[in-house]
Amino acid sequence: MSTNIIHLTTKDYFLTKEEFSLELDTHYDMLVTKPQPKNLDKYYQTSNYISHTDQSTNFFEKIYSLAKKYTLHKKTKLINKFSNNGKTLLDIGCGTGEFLVTAKKENWTIFGVEPNKQAREKAVSKTLNVVENLENLGQQKFNVISLWHVMEHLPDLKNQIKKITNLLAEEGTLIIAVPNFKSNDAIHYKEYWAAYDTPRHLWHFSQNAISELFKEQNFKIIQTLPMKFDSYYVSLLSEKYKNGKQNYFKAIYQGWLSNYKANRTSEYSSLTYVLKRE
Repeated sequence: MSTNIIHLTTKDYFLTKEEFSLELDTHYDMLVTKPQPKNLDKYYQTSNYISHTDQSTNFFEKIYSLAKKYTLHKKTKLINKFSNNGKTLLDIGCGTGEFLVTAKKENWTIFGVEPNKQAREKAVSKTLNVVENLENLGQQKFNVISLWHVMEHLPDLKNQIKKITNLLAEEGTLIIAVPNFKSNDAIHYKEYWAAYDTPRHLWHFSQNAISELFKEQNFKIIQTLPMKFDSYYVSLLSEKYKNGKQNYFKAIYQGWLSNYKANRTSEYSSLTYVLKRE
């Protein structure tokens, strides 16, 4: 399989085992999950959904927890570069609130949005400024808005992008991290690639897609950064989905190989985009 996907059938390997299609939107150069369920809540209703839990009991949770501690430092270091115009931060899809807590220690005034009740309650217990949806924020503007592996979950994508960009202060910075379906690990694992995560992931982005979607709101990408840990974690899950069992050495090799090839192509497993108004 090349990156020129037109149609691919995959499954919700994580929970329901239902089949879904990935179809290419040629205008934006991204894949779209079809059908997109009207009731997405049921696909998150498990205590094992890792971004909605603080648990660290099984192997994957421990790996995720270790990587998260490292990436929290990296994320905070990144937003600190854009604090010149003010330090109000909105983290959309804040999960259980760890990033907000870390940013608060760096003197950011923090706000979060988290639609999942279980995760939101945990975030509120750590920091009070977490609401269920964007409409609860009123007319406030933010200096930095971040979405860490969130945009792929958003229904009504273009309308959501418009709402998010409208919340950003004039000289503000938008930071978005999403999986990259043109990465080597995606090409290798095909329909078993864990970052497709259908139907929780409704959209599957390329670098072109992010550029084109935000160009419509007069935003441009000023920096693109790799998320090198993601290839290892995604490969570990993908091996399980593909073979029904763990193969740690093979997964680690594939994660390494994906990053190695991305040193030349820049097509890392996940990418962080920094955007500003044109």
